[in-house]
Amino acid sequence: MRRYLNDLVLSDLKKKMVFITGPRQVGKTYLSKEIQKEFNNPIYLNNDDIDDMKIIKRRSWPLNTDLIVLDEIHKMKGWKKYLKGTFDTHGPHQTFLVTGSARLDTFRQTGDSLAGRYFLYRLNPLSVKELSGAMSPYEAVAALNKLGGFPEPFLSSSDEEASRWRRLYYTDLVREDILDFSRIHEIRSIRLLLEMLRSRIGKPLSYTSLAEDLQISPNTVRKYITILESLYIIFTIRPFHKNIARTLLKEPKVYFYDSGYVNGDEGVRLENTVALCLLKHVQFLQDTKGLDISLTYIRTKDGREIDFALSQNDRLTHFIEVKLSDSSLTHHLKYFVDRYTDVEGIQIVHNLRHEQKSNKVSIVPAGLWLAKLDA
Repeated sequence: MRRYLNDLVLSDLKKKMVFITGPRQVGKTYLSKEIQKEFNNPIYLNNDDIDDMKIIKRRSWPLNTDLIVLDEIHKMKGWKKYLKGTFDTHGPHQTFLVTGSARLDTFRQTGDSLAGRYFLYRLNPLSVKELSGAMSPYEAVAALNKLGGFPEPFLSSSDEEASRWRRLYYTDLVREDILDFSRIHEIRSIRLLLEMLRSRIGKPLSYTSLAEDLQISPNTVRKYITILESLYIIFTIRPFHKNIARTLLKEPKVYFYDSGYVNGDEGVRLENTVALCLLKHVQFLQDTKGLDISLTYIRTKDGREIDFALSQNDRLTHFIEVKLSDSSLTHHLKYFVDRYTDVEGIQIVHNLRHEQKSNKVSIVPAGLWLAKLDA
């Protein structure tokens, strides 16, 4: 299948280097090899391969190479200085595509600057929008809830194959990638935290409560959650507040990049699928248009809460409530729509026969609404 970033990456390669980052096995290598087909003399070099590593260090690819794909180059010492020098001295007909796991995005933010030399794209799992040409929106939501959006388990269409993939996937992540961020004696606590988070989807996290259960400090829990975010295993959503400093002190909600890994009923998995579709939409607009758009949620001191909110330039634009089958307008959504009259209220329902309009709120089928997002 043609991934949603294909044409955009091709266009940007004419101007600068392009970085593609994202979770393991989300399709970065597949995307880069599809892009190679548009060039006459491309070369793919993986820094994990001994022979490729030698070519990378010597810059000994053929002079007529027009696309150099460098995979996992962030594992090479001084990789940013290397890229900076390589890009600044490259031939006019050559362009560079740099791919890597989530660590690339983390390491990209430290050390030598590559400012002005690249565009960044974050490749996310499959979404309802990306699948809209292959199946109905309702079927897409149901399949994503069941199998998750990573291409291999999703395209297998098999619970058994998806479970086998998932078991190996998370074993490898814990055994290999987490060790890049932490010490070996911390692996057990991180693995336990990961297991606990599977059952806390959509709930504001209490670092103190998690710390007590794991018998570690709240600050250590924060550190471990940051590691899991850096590896694109989980992502957090914070409550909306114009004062950013206050926002960071509020409890985040956690979701997984793999809805199939969530431990919960169909409604919980639906909320995770919607969260991931919204994150993909937001990151796509940030990466392709440079918009100041954010995914948050709403929560008041007296317990009123909205599942998700979208904001642009620190101004709320959408309230989004997610339901599996309940088509009656929720009290909390009504409350916020009445008080923020310029914010669009949407209640998306997976099992909904007909669209409705109630008190300025659109009640719509989840699949149809998610299919209209930008990515």
